[in-house]
Amino acid sequence: MDGAEDHYLALPGANVVATDALLALRDNLVDVIAARAMMCVHGDAGLGKTLSVNAALRALAPADVCRVQFRARPTPRDIRHVLFEALGIGGSPPSRPIEFDALLKDVLEERFRVLVCDEAQWLSRECFELWRHLWDDRRTDIAIVFVGGGDCYRVLRREPMLSSRVYVWQEFRRLTPEQVLEVIPAYHPIWADADPADIAFADAHAGHGNFRAWAKITAHSVTALRRLDRPTGTAPDRDVLRWAFSRLGGST
Repeated sequence: MDGAEDHYLALPGANVVATDALLALRDNLVDVIAARAMMCVHGDAGLGKTLSVNAALRALAPADVCRVQFRARPTPRDIRHVLFEALGIGGSPPSRPIEFDALLKDVLEERFRVLVCDEAQWLSRECFELWRHLWDDRRTDIAIVFVGGGDCYRVLRREPMLSSRVYVWQEFRRLTPEQVLEVIPAYHPIWADADPADIAFADAHAGHGNFRAWAKITAHSVTALRRLDRPTGTAPDRDVLRWAFSRLGGST
């Protein structure tokens, strides 16, 4: 996966910023990979969890990552088939669960892999049991990273057989106003020379310490600056920001 695609809207010019959360995540992943363990990365939507996991693993284990993601509530059968495709097994998948699990274990024994399960809050008890079953097998050589939204922590914690095996829990939180002033100038070139007061103004009205919200503010501001024929690198002024806010909905 190209790093540019990690950003919301694949925003041209956006940079991965070394936030405190990203740096802590990288250290945690080093330990999880070394221990062949499980990790849960959780927090509200838009805080950069998936981007941070992708960026960190791209540096730490670029050839060993297998990513799966679900947009609705999957069944164990769904997980088996998605893993079958993601692992590039080939051929026809087995029809019986016991044979399917044996095949997955055989493949996961061949070499080390980091299995990343995004949107983990959608998983049921039966799905979590399947992940635990694969990880518990002495033959498999895997680490598992669950990534999920605000409910992910609660969902995992209510499954004691699995949560007791989670080695590291890391919560992502909104950037504080002070952190916004530190990281947003490095996030995209239009903010590099922006007045800190304007950045604070944008965060108070629409950003709220959320990277996905900042991606939208940035994308709309880039559009406005282009339509106004402003020179490349020009920072958004208050008029541009208010126009961007008008496209975001709500009472901004």
